[in-house]
Parts: sequence; C-alpha cells; structure tokens
Amino acid sequence: MRIAKIEPIAVSVPMTKPVKMSGIEIRAADNVLVRIESDTGIIGWGEGASAPNMTGETLESMMAAGRYLAPFLQGRDATDFAALHAEMDWRMYGNHAAKSVIDMALHDLVARSRGIPMHALLGEKRRDRVPALWLIGTGSTEGDLTETVARKASGFVAFKIKVGAHSPAEDAARSHAICEILGRGLLISADVNQAWTVPQAIEYVTAMGNAPLDFLEQPVRGDDLAGMATVARASRIAIGADEGLHGIADIERHHALGAAQGGSLKTIKFGGVRAAFDGGCVADRLGMKTNLATKMSESSIACAAVMHLAAALPNVDWGVSPTCQYLADDLVKVPLQIASGHATVPTGPGLGIEVDLEKIRRYTVKI
Repeated sequence: MRIAKIEPIAVSVPMTKPVKMSGIEIRAADNVLVRIESDTGIIGWGEGASAPNMTGETLESMMAAGRYLAPFLQGRDATDFAALHAEMDWRMYGNHAAKSVIDMALHDLVARSRGIPMHALLGEKRRDRVPALWLIGTGSTEGDLTETVARKASGFVAFKIKVGAHSPAEDAARSHAICEILGRGLLISADVNQAWTVPQAIEYVTAMGNAPLDFLEQPVRGDDLAGMATVARASRIAIGADEGLHGIADIERHHALGAAQGGSLKTIKFGGVRAAFDGGCVADRLGMKTNLATKMSESSIACAAVMHLAAALPNVDWGVSPTCQYLADDLVKVPLQIASGHATVPTGPGLGIEVDLEKIRRYTVKI
C-alpha cells in the first residue's frame, strides 16, 4: 500500500470558554489536520496543535512543513514508518508537531487497512478507559471554585489546576481552596507552564504543605533541568516535566538528575505516535509516572490517538488530558466518549473515529 496524496488542512475551532494559562488566554484551537489517501483508496487522518512555546511551530509553519514534506513521501510504502520518518528527518530538521500529524495519519491509515484499532500497532491492550483530567483555569478564584464543585459532582476524579498567572502565594491559596473541595483520594495536579523562577516554585510547594496535590507540572523553564532538580529536592509533591520533554533523551536526563518523577507525553513534542509510545515505555522502565495529553485544544481526532496510546502503554498513573472536551464543536461525527470522569478507548479500525467533513470545511482557515 502506497501513499497517493497528503493534504494538510488548517483549522480554527472555537472553545466553550477561554482557558487562562500563565502568560496566555486560549479562546480557539488553531490546529493542523492531515488527510492521507492510499493508492487503494483508504484514508487516514491526523491532527496536531500549533504550540510556539512548546515545539517552536505556528499554524503557518506547520502548514508550510506539511506541504514541503508531502512530495517526498507520496509514492512511498505507507507501512514503513521507520523509512518515512527517516525521510522526513532528512528533508527537514525539527518541526516535530508537523511531522507528528503526518505520522498519526499514517498510523490511522495502516490500522484501517488491516481492520485493527491503532493501539494494536503499538502492543498489547492493557486498559479500556483512563481518568480524564479536567483543567481548572477560569481566570478567577470564584470561577475556579464553582467549576471544581460542578465537575466533581459530574463524576470527574482527576483535576489539573492552572497556576503561574499570579504570585505563588495567591496560587497556593487558590489551590488549597480547590483541594479542600476535592478532598483526598482523587488525582489532583497543578500546572505552571514554566512561569516561575526556582525560588517562586519552592515558595509554592512549601505553601502547599500537606495538601493532596499529586504532582506539580513544569514549575520552571523546560531547559532548566538544574532548577527542576532543585525544586524537586525541596518538594514533597512529585515534580512532572512537560515543555522539557521532547524525546527519550530528555526523559533519561530528567531521571538521572532527579529533575522530575514523571512527565507529560504529547505526540507533537515527540514527533509521532510511536515515538511517544517508546518514550512512555522508557519512563515506566525508569520508574517515572506518565500523563498523556493533547495540547489545548485538539479535537477528537488527536484525542483518539492519545487514548490508543493510553490503551497500550504500561503506565498512565497520572491520567490523560483529552482537550476535545473544551471545544464548542468537534470535527468528528461521534466525539470521544468521556463519562463519569473517564475517557474511553475508541473501538473500530484505525483511530476509531469518523471525521465530519462538513465541520472541517466550516472551520478551515486559509493559510
């Protein structure tokens, strides 16, 4: 089976409401889709978000990369993932997010051609559903507390508090209030998105005391492993890496330096589905916890891929973060199922989703 056509498509999908993160407020999902058609007429889909501060890529650059790479891949064997990745890496340095979208579409295509779910290309299926983290980041303490009460009542058992937009003391006070509502026994985390200095991060973890916070994600810059290690030594809360993880070597460095006890894996950072899977296997071998996530926000196309990873990986102790739940609309006919606070692994061949072409046309933007 050979690749007949690769088509990158830029979309911008509205969110139900803005999500406040350190230094930015997200109101719409600006993502790139890739449609790959085989010479046998089978079609595979992939998706990845633009994330300039995480991968260095914008919507425009991802589209340009997809268009540039397409001619070098067309006509090649769609099942030879290693050769296709080698070709992409030879033709273009970096651009992991753009390559990850092509890779995801290839995995969907090949799995569909074989009539098997995507996770069967990775390994044994270990689970059918995983706790889905709900992001708490409305921009105000009152809004966050209201949101926490509502989501706990609806059955969510995993939460991620967005911090870093305020002082460590203010964020700690808000986090304590949220933890008090949630109580113990749930998975609770906080995400700084690199916003703090080492002293600020230590101020926060100290102020949190014995609050039931399971992990603190990326408290300082992703390239400051020494700073991460300093925070980890000062913290009784486990430290997780996100923006600092872009491959297996990063996972190994964080472990060796004691800079993190776990991390968040995203296909856009690792360059594809298999690379993220391999990273999760290495993390598990090293005794590190794993969270699987899509960037804020991706539709059920990318979220389905995350759930197939979750089905096959040995460890997803820090849950999954599917962000399609924050979109005002989705790009598939039946969105990823999230019920009682858990996301379910899709069934059926490939990603197990059916794209809605009318909605894709509606949200397509011209680049």
